[in-house]
Amino acid sequence: MSEKKPVLHVENITMQFGGVMAVNDLSLDVPEGQIIALIGPNGAGKTTAFNCITGVYEPTNGLVEFCGLPMVRNHPRGKMKKLYQGKDADKYAHDPAIAPTPDRITELGIARTFQNIRLWKSMTVFDNVLTAKHMRADQNVFSATFRTNAKEEKRMRAETEALLVEQNLLQYRDELAVSLPYGLQRRLEIARALATSPKLLLLDEPAAGMNPQETAELAAFIQQIRKEYDLTVFLIEHHMDLVMQISDYIYVIDFGSEIARGVPQEIQNDQRVIDAYLGVSEE
Repeated sequence: MSEKKPVLHVENITMQFGGVMAVNDLSLDVPEGQIIALIGPNGAGKTTAFNCITGVYEPTNGLVEFCGLPMVRNHPRGKMKKLYQGKDADKYAHDPAIAPTPDRITELGIARTFQNIRLWKSMTVFDNVLTAKHMRADQNVFSATFRTNAKEEKRMRAETEALLVEQNLLQYRDELAVSLPYGLQRRLEIARALATSPKLLLLDEPAAGMNPQETAELAAFIQQIRKEYDLTVFLIEHHMDLVMQISDYIYVIDFGSEIARGVPQEIQNDQRVIDAYLGVSEE
């Protein structure tokens, strides 16, 4: 694993719904400037882990640090104290729980896309990106009410247009986002995430529904934006060709628990991964 400092540090994250353990004692690091993949079969707990990191869920137990500072922290409380099936129930009990909302986590510098595309359907391509730009706007209620923020609005519109040019989306600027072909909707969703000026980009199955040509273009696109925007990337993906091509390091989970970690070549040759994810040979 890289010796670069981790932008994201996940420690003992556990997510239990009633008696169901969706994520079980997951720990991992996402080093600065790298592309890290989290893979596993359907239902393995990958998106649940993303949701714990980004404030969609409050984990039952565990700690998430971003840029060296605690961002999410929890321990079993209330009825969950008796129901809890995981490890280290008291490890974080002596520190206050931290449960930021998704918008607060975005403000800290983490952006994400979703397995099911979540564009603003009634908005144009341009307005989808412009709205995300407002996350970093230098304005307040007073300036917005009395229209003293014209300079700031002009700046954001110019930056939005520049971002669309960079992502080859400018020709669609006035079209409704949902009218775009599927592959372009995926690209727009990533462009909208970039508009929040993230340090860390989380991609949840970005190649879902894409054909081989679109997947190859996406692989090049992810590597391009990592370099151009000085990004760290953490992704969930089922397309193994994409994962093996662009990932610096891979974590594999099954039934919510880690079963393997390593560089792509190690993961390709790991029998536990072959059995759980790639399938067992009938011969």
